[in-house]
Amino acid sequence: MKTSYIATAFLALAVASCKSDFLTVVPETALSSATFYKTEADFQQAVNGAYVPLRPLFNERAWVLEEMHSDNTYYARNILYGAVDPTENVADFAVPTAGGVTANDNVLWAFRYNYQIIARTNQLLSQIDGVTFSSEANKNNIKGQALFLRAFAYFDLVRLFGKVPLHLTPSASREDAALPLATTDELYAQIEKDAKDASSMLLNKAKQEAGRATSGAAKTLLANLYVTQKKWAQAESLMRDVITNDGYTLMSDYNDAFSYTGSNKNNQESVFEVQYMEGSGGYNGNQIYRFVPSPITAAELKPITGTTNTQPTSQESNNIPTPDLIAAYESGDKRKAISIDTVTLSQSARENKTYPYIKKYARTHAIHGITGQNWPVYRYAEVLLFMAESLNEQGKTGDAATYLNRVRSRAGLPATTASSQADMREAIFKERRVELAFENKRWFDLTRTGRVKEIIGAYGAKVKANPQAYYFPKGAVPPPNAFTVLDDYYGLPAVEAALSPYF
Repeated sequence: MKTSYIATAFLALAVASCKSDFLTVVPETALSSATFYKTEADFQQAVNGAYVPLRPLFNERAWVLEEMHSDNTYYARNILYGAVDPTENVADFAVPTAGGVTANDNVLWAFRYNYQIIARTNQLLSQIDGVTFSSEANKNNIKGQALFLRAFAYFDLVRLFGKVPLHLTPSASREDAALPLATTDELYAQIEKDAKDASSMLLNKAKQEAGRATSGAAKTLLANLYVTQKKWAQAESLMRDVITNDGYTLMSDYNDAFSYTGSNKNNQESVFEVQYMEGSGGYNGNQIYRFVPSPITAAELKPITGTTNTQPTSQESNNIPTPDLIAAYESGDKRKAISIDTVTLSQSARENKTYPYIKKYARTHAIHGITGQNWPVYRYAEVLLFMAESLNEQGKTGDAATYLNRVRSRAGLPATTASSQADMREAIFKERRVELAFENKRWFDLTRTGRVKEIIGAYGAKVKANPQAYYFPKGAVPPPNAFTVLDDYYGLPAVEAALSPYF
């Protein structure tokens, strides 16, 4: 029988987990699930390992599928670099898809990283209740983190694909490693259960070790699910709890809402962020090097990165802020200068050699190509915006303005003038765009509000009508199939589909 990569991932962690009988010989010098999950320290190591796939997911893939696949960012074609179809196709809304599957590499790896998290948490959760801990609180904290991470991974998957296999236990054999596709509603139900359980088990931010999932993070994830499902009253209740009881605050300066390469991490606005560490240990990121326009000389790059060994780059330029996003900032919005800056590339093939870049991730660091700033997943500002949206959708438009204006006030903007429910809905939608720019929110905001074809259709028409305004060199144009695949979900990975009877 053929077995997919993700099935293999489940098997690799699970094959030794069956109960031993007198014919079973467990290697005493090799680490396996039969010998490892024995102590509290083992489970602490195991849950640490479940966080690990978040680093490559957010460093390499999530921004491609969830931010550049929107009207917020685009790619700047570097004709010296050659073809990079998997990424360009995502930005161009031209991902080749047939029979519900695609060979796009970004799709494949986002799928795999999420299932790595699921496989690791399933293994932990299958073993933890049989082991005695120093306290029930410690056991609940580890269990809660695993449940949060599993819910988080499935929430990412269901929003990207709609239907995926629902693994909740380790696979004991090849025969049960492949599962049918669960429906969207089945996935939502499991995410809700896991996030609810996690919120009751996890520690408050004030008591939790920095960087780990908290009860507030689980409640915010659950509220995000409810907002996606349009369960407004449930989302309001959760966000009111977080606002009242969980101790988060807006940083007074928007710039300080984001970590530096070695400081300001997991601050009071941070609800959950992916952890990176500068240095040679393998825990680093390098997002700014993926985002910065290119070809760029060392002299042009050094003011952005501040490294002692700055080197020129010539890679494809990705996640470049669009003119549309830049125009979305109101006059006087402090967030614009903090989020976006410009750089002039002397070697660019464009007539206009000045490009915007994402400044909020351009934190100075020591060594070229190695950064340590964390990636913001949930911030308190989004809690306030979830609260505003949930209130407004229940007809409490005046109350919604209170929470929206807290976000606007920090940005240096006056109170919203929206007074009707429809106007407030649009005001919140626009506020999310600029407040959460480059944090991988825009694509999901478009899909959950049913506005993909409306907004991306108009955006694509502008790109095709004026490619030079969207960073194409003179004479270059988007491919003929650009902006033709305006689906709410990506196709499932072809590699996995070829190895599963259910895709």
